[in-house]
Amino acid sequence: MSENLSPWLDPRWRQQTRLILNSYRHWLGKEFIPHLASDEEQAHILFEAPFVVVSHGTQADPVLNYANRTALTLWEMDLPTFLKTPSRLTAEPVHRDERARLLERTTRNGYVDDYSGIRISRTGKRFRIDQAIVWNLIDGDERYAGQAATFSHWTELPSQAEVSA
Repeated sequence: MSENLSPWLDPRWRQQTRLILNSYRHWLGKEFIPHLASDEEQAHILFEAPFVVVSHGTQADPVLNYANRTALTLWEMDLPTFLKTPSRLTAEPVHRDERARLLERTTRNGYVDDYSGIRISRTGKRFRIDQAIVWNLIDGDERYAGQAATFSHWTELPSQAEVSA
């Protein structure tokens, strides 16, 4: 995908959006956003939503493959940079074990709806996310296709330098 300011126009973006929405409905038993007739409309609405939505693939070290505008702003990245970032780099090294446990619990249970944790932006700004939902992505044949997360509650935190002082 390009640095397109309208990624929802890309068929691959619409496919990832559909995967995110269908998997959410599968695990949580409800629609994530209102179901609309057009995949393009749904992809546009999800990209512009006032809450964070991200996903990563199935690689051994999963790479991020979706971010809406709110996520890009929070992590201080443009879309091309975000889509090349290993998902583990969204957490500080000291918090990566805790993040790995979350992803294992999600894999085992299908989803979790009570996650809180500390994340870090590209420029080192730290923030705590609360009440996040993380779910497994599954394709039409119910094969594992990665994981997605959403949250609307986050709090900026002092930098590591400020914490250490």
